[in-house]
Amino acid sequence: MGFHKLYKMRLKFTFLSLFFSFLCFSQTIKSPSEFLGYELGSRFTRHHQVVDYYKHIAANAASNMKLQSYGKTNEQRELLVAFISSPENIQNLEQIRQDHINSAKGQGNPSTAIVWLSYNVHGNESVSTEASMQTVYELITQKQAWLKNTVVIIDPCINPDGRDRYVNRYNQFSNATYNVDPNSKEHFEGWLNGRPNHYMFDLNRDWAWATQVESQQRLKVFNEWLPQVHVDFHEQGVDNPYYFAPAAEPYHEVITDWQRDFQVTIGKNHAKYFDANGWLYFTREIFDLLYPSYGDTYPTYNGGIGMTYEQGGSGRAGLGIITSNKDTLTLKDRIAHHHTTGLSTVEISSINAQKLSDEFKKFYANKNFKYKNYVLQGNKDKIEALKSLLDKHKIAYNYATASTVKGHNYDTGRTGSMRTTTSDLVVSTDQMKGTLVKVLFEPRTKLSDSVTYDITAWSLPYAYGLKTIASEGAVNTIPSVQDNLELTVTIEDNAYAYIADWNSMKDARFLAELLRNDIRVRYSEKPFSIEGKSFKSGSLIITKLDNRNLKDFKSKLNAIALRHKKQLNNAKSGFVDSGKDFGSSDVKMIPKAKIAVLSGGPTSTLSFGEIWHFFEQQLNYPVSVLDEDYFNRVNLSDYDILILPNGFYGSFLNESRMKSIKDWVRNGGKLIAMGNSLRSFTGNKGFGLKEKEVKTDEDDANNLLPYYAGERERIKNSITGAIFKTKVDTSHPLAFGYDDSYFTLKLGSTTYEYLDYGNAAYIEGNGTPLSGFAGSNTKEKIAKSLVFGAQYQGRGNVVYMVDNPLFRGFWENGKLFFVNALFMVN
Repeated sequence: MGFHKLYKMRLKFTFLSLFFSFLCFSQTIKSPSEFLGYELGSRFTRHHQVVDYYKHIAANAASNMKLQSYGKTNEQRELLVAFISSPENIQNLEQIRQDHINSAKGQGNPSTAIVWLSYNVHGNESVSTEASMQTVYELITQKQAWLKNTVVIIDPCINPDGRDRYVNRYNQFSNATYNVDPNSKEHFEGWLNGRPNHYMFDLNRDWAWATQVESQQRLKVFNEWLPQVHVDFHEQGVDNPYYFAPAAEPYHEVITDWQRDFQVTIGKNHAKYFDANGWLYFTREIFDLLYPSYGDTYPTYNGGIGMTYEQGGSGRAGLGIITSNKDTLTLKDRIAHHHTTGLSTVEISSINAQKLSDEFKKFYANKNFKYKNYVLQGNKDKIEALKSLLDKHKIAYNYATASTVKGHNYDTGRTGSMRTTTSDLVVSTDQMKGTLVKVLFEPRTKLSDSVTYDITAWSLPYAYGLKTIASEGAVNTIPSVQDNLELTVTIEDNAYAYIADWNSMKDARFLAELLRNDIRVRYSEKPFSIEGKSFKSGSLIITKLDNRNLKDFKSKLNAIALRHKKQLNNAKSGFVDSGKDFGSSDVKMIPKAKIAVLSGGPTSTLSFGEIWHFFEQQLNYPVSVLDEDYFNRVNLSDYDILILPNGFYGSFLNESRMKSIKDWVRNGGKLIAMGNSLRSFTGNKGFGLKEKEVKTDEDDANNLLPYYAGERERIKNSITGAIFKTKVDTSHPLAFGYDDSYFTLKLGSTTYEYLDYGNAAYIEGNGTPLSGFAGSNTKEKIAKSLVFGAQYQGRGNVVYMVDNPLFRGFWENGKLFFVNALFMVN
């Protein structure tokens, strides 16, 4: 047999072997429909079934896929990511990751594209998880060529708790054959819908703040990879066509020309497939790239091409629904659209793998930002809280030296200087995460368009209540070191009392645990000094007399103080050097309050969730959740405090309920009203609160506007998340632990007149924000308005919180106002 003939036979044999191997490989891996036992799109798939399918793929295509479990949700559902690529890449996955990350440090020239596809961040936008299964199946069985130079990372469900909540409810109420009538019950979710997570947080607003366990665990994996392309799959209203990149303005100014241009490249690739199928779509509208805590912006500020894809449908669509155009939109249609854009994204990324790698490296090259360093000064506990957030994002920091630094003063909004100490934090833009630092720390974000999808101000120095200078020059620093010194707490036997300061959430958690352990605690309404030390209003005083009947009092106190790293001051006497003695009526007992919060229809799920999460995961203090359905049967006298979250209370607070709440307050209860719930207590029907009204241009009947100008005119009366400086009455119990100014994040233009007495934080004559957008008609309305205040009503109190101190769990410096409302206002 000749050499060439033998060679051809071997080549034929090799080809046949590979063909039959691939055939067996494809037959071993089941499609989603084969594995699940029903046609994909004919019903919703529960999370455990989705996990099982991905494990099936991993077990039968180990050469092409690696599965990684990265945590669990609050309700103990598994979170996982799948890495899909060629066999060679899967074998060298860690080396590919290291080469990619090293390129951000200016080292090497990798050529592998890293594409991350995130599905179902909003639980009731349920189609994307279904689409993810078809996408992973086809990538492995049909699109191997793309995987030679591409690693695809798929998170099939970011929010399993919300998704299962939606799916379970839909399965409970859907007809045997799904009903496309939009009025049918299966198309209406209840108050607690599937969109948020367990604590009703919107996980698509939590990427930068990382307050939720899902975000915290996901960020660990995300920051190990920093993908060049990241897609966040969503749904919108049932009547909307499909949305994909490029995004709408405003774009943040740090977004590069390449990042803008490649969004267009990706969009055109999607359009090719949508055009071929005759599917409607739109681009460059609604969904902008500004607010840093989205699933498109956060990856963008980390060097990637971050995008949102929006399919029409969301929680209303179910398995099928008639749209307003009388078309039938089915789950199968929605799967097809998300599946198409998912594959199209991988395709175009594979084609441009080298360019993606090169531009990713360029993104991390030295940036010439205006501000080179942010120097932060303030309470040590607040500094530690900020450091904890920075660590989650792998943002580096150091400490200042004893010196003077000049630059933009956040307190005044003008150029100023600050004497620095070795306790002051310095965060530089001259680091790998420098772009993210600029976005999160800059005093005022530049807006290319005032019509935005979310808030326009979020600067961390304001959020954490730290005095800050943004410096345009170099700042001398010393390395940050881990504080390994063990705290020793001395509980002296001959002490009369033990004193702790009151400045931060760390102090609040310390108090909460004391109360949970039945340790009786007082606070001083006035500043005092004793034995050569000075203490501010709100300082905690724990006397032996108050706790004489508590078994193991001193050992419990010592253990709790150690747990919270809380230093206690031993006082040998109750006789102070200045101020009020410990037996004075100005040294008041903090009650172990029984607290309730309203839930259900009148309340915003987001506002309720912020409060619930605050009690359970931040303060660690018990709270009872009272639902509107049985509120009439609740004996309010069983509770010391009732919290009304932001919401719309019109019909709920009818004459009968309003009377019972007012009687309860006047008999000693404490009502904490937040956000729009305040409107129910204006005028004579409530407690006399007065909403501010200012005449605007719209009130002039002669000021007629063209039809298309409506949106632009409306924003004149809007505030889209702007930061304002407030004056603080530090003698007010609601303001204990604060300085004489506070920066509030205002989310709307509803304002209230000053109280006759009890204004704790308020905006003075200037209604111009320090950061963020406020419409021209709002400034007069904002000036001279209440932010936080409290009124005595009989033997009880009403606390007004116009602005939200717990907003999305990240406005750290507002939280002590809320704690003071619970424990200090008596």
